[in-house]
Amino acid sequence: MSEPRQQPPGTLAAMRDKPDHGEDSYQGNGRLAGKTAVITGGDSGIGRAVAIAFAREGADVLISYLSEDTDAQDTAGLVAAAGRKAVLMPGDIAELKQCEAIADKAVQEFGRIDILVNNAAYQMTHDTIEEITDEEWTRTFDVNITAMFRLVKACLPHMGDGGSIINTSSINSDMPRPTLLPYATTKGAIANFTAGLAQLLANRGIRVNAVAPGPIWTPLIPSTFPEDKVEKFGGDVPLARAGQPEEVAPSYVFLASDDASYMTGQVLHPNGGSVVNG
Repeated sequence: MSEPRQQPPGTLAAMRDKPDHGEDSYQGNGRLAGKTAVITGGDSGIGRAVAIAFAREGADVLISYLSEDTDAQDTAGLVAAAGRKAVLMPGDIAELKQCEAIADKAVQEFGRIDILVNNAAYQMTHDTIEEITDEEWTRTFDVNITAMFRLVKACLPHMGDGGSIINTSSINSDMPRPTLLPYATTKGAIANFTAGLAQLLANRGIRVNAVAPGPIWTPLIPSTFPEDKVEKFGGDVPLARAGQPEEVAPSYVFLASDDASYMTGQVLHPNGGSVVNG
């Protein structure tokens, strides 16, 4: 039975084959005890898995999302069930005011920001460059990279020594899929943004790293890939399957924790075995 086609960005509720976000499996060990985190795109997919993991590791979480209220409320419930505070922040991070409002809300609720996870992304699939409109190209950049810049600037005054910024890149940064041209281009920009920002913030004691997942099963896939590609999604990596969000979340936990205190400007690659050089 095929996965139902969805309109972007897709919802968990409409998925037949539900992703595993670690709801029943992730066990925390207090690695983020007492910390506060902002996660964009935290309603579903990788963002939800990170929110669950962070909460079970002891962090309070602000979940930024576009408009997927039901998914976001379910994620907030999972954070609360872990005994941590969950704050929901709907809105479009392509807008400067929304980025500033997210930082303001986090400070209002938590008093400070220890961890910023820039995870939200926009993508569409096209077979030719002629299909890509100027509006889509601009929106992809606004959501995927410009929002990162704006969120960092908005959150930075409220982050101190020991803070951690984690950006979601993609295997497309190093192995760009031509049918994802705008998305892949922004992911390459994220890699450079991460490396440069890490050097800029090192003297403040704030670490900046990235996670570059391979094919991960999230609502974004059935809402942006052609049906035939959805059925085969993830089959072309050495492990011959798509990854689950819960398999990616530990990378974010590691980079957010003191275990990664000597890591900045780095990229982790949970991608099913694809070899990335550089």
